[in-house]
Amino acid sequence: MRKQNNVARKFRWGILGTGGMAKNFAEALAIIPDAELFAVGSRNCNTAEEFAKIYNVPRAYGTYKDLAEDDSVDAVYISTPNKYHKDNSLLCLEFQKHVLCEKPFTTNAYEAEEVIICARKNKLFLMEAMWTRFLPAIVKLRQLLTDGVIGEVRMLFADMSYKGDLNPEIGRGSLLDLGVYAVSFASMLFGTPDRVCSMASSGTTGVDEQAGYILGYPGDQLAVLSSTLRLTTPKNATIVGTEGSIQVEHFWSATKMFIEIKGREPKVIELPIEGNGYNYQAQEVMKCVIEGKLESDVISLDESLSIMQTIDKIRENW
Repeated sequence: MRKQNNVARKFRWGILGTGGMAKNFAEALAIIPDAELFAVGSRNCNTAEEFAKIYNVPRAYGTYKDLAEDDSVDAVYISTPNKYHKDNSLLCLEFQKHVLCEKPFTTNAYEAEEVIICARKNKLFLMEAMWTRFLPAIVKLRQLLTDGVIGEVRMLFADMSYKGDLNPEIGRGSLLDLGVYAVSFASMLFGTPDRVCSMASSGTTGVDEQAGYILGYPGDQLAVLSSTLRLTTPKNATIVGTEGSIQVEHFWSATKMFIEIKGREPKVIELPIEGNGYNYQAQEVMKCVIEGKLESDVISLDESLSIMQTIDKIRENW
C-alpha cells in the first residue's frame, strides 16, 4: 500500500500503449488486491478512452506526456513497440515515474545504457518486463538448479516462435521479439557469454525472419538457441547437467517441467500460473518500490544491459 495524506491507498499504475500486451497487463492488475490501474496513455484520445472504458481506468490521456505528467501515478508499464521503448522510458523517468518496460528493454545496448543512467540519476526503480523470470515454475527451476539436482549445468537448448508480422519500422524481427526470451533464459543460467556465433535468414522485409545462435561462456557452457516468426516450433527449453536434464515445456510461459536424473524414475513438476502471469512481475515492481529498491534482484539492470549487448553481438554476426 502507498500512503497519501497518511491514508493508505492502492499502488497506482499507468499503462503507456493500448495493444495486446497492455491488455494483458490490465487484466493482470485486476487480480492484485493492492494494485489499481489508474491511467492509460495513447497517441490517440479515442483509443485511450476506449481502453479506459473496457478496463475501468479512471484517467485516459491522448498523449504519452500527459500520462507521464500525472503526479498520482506511481509506476508506468511501457507496452509500446520496440522502437519506442527508450524514448518512452526516458519520458516517464524524467517525470519521476518508476518504470516497467516491456522486453526487449530497448533496441540496442547504447539505448539501454542511456535509460539505466537516467533511472539511476533520478533514483527511480526500473525493470525490464521479462515476465518469464517470475513465473512459479521458473522460480522453482532456479531453486532446483541451485540445489544441484542435475549436477553441473553444461548446456541449454531453447527455441522460440510464433507466426507473426515483421516490421523493421518499429524494430520487429525474430531476435528482438522472440529470441530475447531465449537469450534472457541463457543469461539466467550462465551469465554473460564470451563467444557468439549466429546466422539469420531474412526475406523481403529485410529483417531476421528466423535465426539460430550459439552462445559460449567462460566456464565452457553452451546455449544453442533459435527464433522464428515464420514457423511453429515446440518452444521448449532443455537444460542438461552432468547428472541429468530438465525440460521446461513452453519455457516462456512455463507451467510444467520434466526431470530426468541418472538412476531415477523421470519426474514431472507442474506449477500453474495464477491469472495470465503478468501479475507476478507487477507484484515484483510494487514490492521493490515499497521497499525502496531501485532494481530487482531477479533481473538487474546490469543483466538487462548485458542481454542487449549479447543481442548486439548476435546481430554483428549477420
